[in-house]
Amino acid sequence: MRHLIRLDDWTLDDAAAVFALAGEYARGAGPALRGAAAMFFPPTSLRTRASFERGAALAGMQPVVFPPESLDKDEALEDVAGYLAQFVDVLVVRHPRLAVLEALAATDAVPVVNALTAENHPCEVLGDLWALTGGSGVEALRVRFVGGDGNIARAWAEASRLFGFDLVQCCPSQLATPGTAWTDDLRAAVADADVVVTDGPGAHAEALAPYRVTAEVLSWAPSGVRFAPCPPFVRGRELDADALTTGAFVGYGAKRALLPVQQAVLAYCTG
Repeated sequence: MRHLIRLDDWTLDDAAAVFALAGEYARGAGPALRGAAAMFFPPTSLRTRASFERGAALAGMQPVVFPPESLDKDEALEDVAGYLAQFVDVLVVRHPRLAVLEALAATDAVPVVNALTAENHPCEVLGDLWALTGGSGVEALRVRFVGGDGNIARAWAEASRLFGFDLVQCCPSQLATPGTAWTDDLRAAVADADVVVTDGPGAHAEALAPYRVTAEVLSWAPSGVRFAPCPPFVRGRELDADALTTGAFVGYGAKRALLPVQQAVLAYCTG
């Protein structure tokens, strides 16, 4: 049974299959999906929820949406998965604890897709990589992640291990993601970047203030650099408004890639 819990569990063949399916869906030729998907999303979820729900419905699969707190009851998760498998064909789960998704997947009752945890966010990064490359030449990217350790940083680290692209994190040393190449020199970090990525600073806004991405910072990068801040972003926090008016900003339309990628993930995991 195919799950997407973390990209470290996947092979390049898995990723290639998903990108090929995403291409089909983007052309309006993806395979029809049948059955239903149980989706667990909080009210604050916007892009991931919209793309999963809309993507499933467009492909022929009925989304059945629950709040993630539905998984926090006393009922054993193996029982939750066992019962839901009688009605649905896949679980799409956004929940703070990765262990909840792991427990659901361990039953192999139904495929489980990670729609964000406090540990990682694999679908978000797959969508970004599809938007940036169309699924071809991912291994050649030079990605510079400007920000501290967190679920987005770790998702990019997982992706770099899977695809083999060059990832460097730029932040204070105490906020670096374990095992990720790191520098605290922002100018040096972006000097050879193909892509600059940011994330919100969480509790470390003061420590990360010197690493705010501005139009000037992007001018230090090579011509053609693309700026792909992870939403939701805040102007004057991890980035300045002028960074969004440069030609480097990939724009809101880049997140349109989430739709075919989410459809592809559903198709691949449900076989």
